[in-house]
Amino acid sequence: MSRALATALPLILVLAACTTSEVLEPSAMVGPSPTPPTASVVTPPATTAPLPGAGGTVAAINTNARIQIAPIVGSTVEAVTPLTERFAIRARERGIGLAGSADPATTHVLKGYFSAIAEGQGTTVIYVWDVLDPAGNRLHRIQGQQKAEGNAGWQSVQPATMQAIADATIDQLATWLAGSAG
Repeated sequence: MSRALATALPLILVLAACTTSEVLEPSAMVGPSPTPPTASVVTPPATTAPLPGAGGTVAAINTNARIQIAPIVGSTVEAVTPLTERFAIRARERGIGLAGSADPATTHVLKGYFSAIAEGQGTTVIYVWDVLDPAGNRLHRIQGQQKAEGNAGWQSVQPATMQAIADATIDQLATWLAGSAG
């Protein structure tokens, strides 16, 4: 890991506890909340769905989870738009329900913290997602990094980079949800 990245990672984790008024509200991309499920709802068995652009299939999980995506801290609107669009597609493929910010059926909140660090000839996008219960208690953390060409920070980050982050995040979230059910 490069020195710049090693120096920036602790800073990002410290910033994760901060709040700001300049955050992005991805839950605006979620349509109106459906009627909350009743006890007579039957969850369909796991199925497979094609993974866009990958030529493979992924298993949908059997979950009643409804995830609200909290405002994303540290990214630009231009960078986060393809992330949230892909996130919605992949969540649906994996059988994960998304909830709006005022949805009373929300079971988990996903809060993201992002940073783009220019180093050498590239930019590294570092991301941390906290999976919270509705009361704000952290239940799980998803983190990683993705390389982008160009060293102009967020200006270098292409939609494909953010879509790859969405893919990795949904896959890790689905794995965790499947393991924590029951």
